[in-house]
Amino acid sequence: MANAFGEGSNDDYLKYMIYKLPDDYRDQKLKLVPNGMEIETEYQEFLAAQIKSEQGDNYILETDAGEIKIAKKECYSRNPSKFDGVDDMSQLTQLSEATVLYNLRLRYMKDIIHTYSGLFCVVINPYQFFPIYTHFMINKYTGRRKEEVAPHVYAIAEGALTQMRDLSAQFRNQSILITGESGAGKTENTKRVIQYIATIAGRSNAAMGDIENQLIQLNPMLEAFGNAKTVKNNNSSRFGKFIEIQCQAN
Repeated sequence: MANAFGEGSNDDYLKYMIYKLPDDYRDQKLKLVPNGMEIETEYQEFLAAQIKSEQGDNYILETDAGEIKIAKKECYSRNPSKFDGVDDMSQLTQLSEATVLYNLRLRYMKDIIHTYSGLFCVVINPYQFFPIYTHFMINKYTGRRKEEVAPHVYAIAEGALTQMRDLSAQFRNQSILITGESGAGKTENTKRVIQYIATIAGRSNAAMGDIENQLIQLNPMLEAFGNAKTVKNNNSSRFGKFIEIQCQAN
């Protein structure tokens, strides 16, 4: 699985993992803050808007789609533009459903599918393949703290390995919970966690070099007993899955 996209490169890391603010984001900040709001359209999408005026309990807002009138109670405060596309949503000064979805959408529209929310890593299924599970990416996250690299499920796996190897904690067990609705990508992300752990373990123990393929090949057997086609997913896991990986100190 690690070779699915070849060796990978730093260009892939910069394109698919790093969110860059537009060059004119300072102008956007002056335009949208503090009067910037986010409104919910009929498509359940939150958009940035600017208050033009107030009419009782309503705002007259200027959006890219034109001028609209909307009740104040349906609006949400917007974060300063410098927080657009932020890696960790726990940094948002205004935290609401609107600001979370808005931030996730900004990143998703640039093909960046990983975003932190405190201790959690939110991964949006892009329904296409990105070269972000390569040998280069594994090396990029090996031995690095979560804060030193862009959000990735590999960073979560690396954090678990680091905690497990902590001598002061006497090699305490670690758990990674992967959850989401049907088609969210739980099975695929489980494979990526296994891929990372098996690859790192294989480097220090030649006998474990093939453990990654062994673990991945186990999935079709499990899927044969409990997978089914759904509206959102042609191969949906219809059962809970608990995987335990036992590691030695060396």
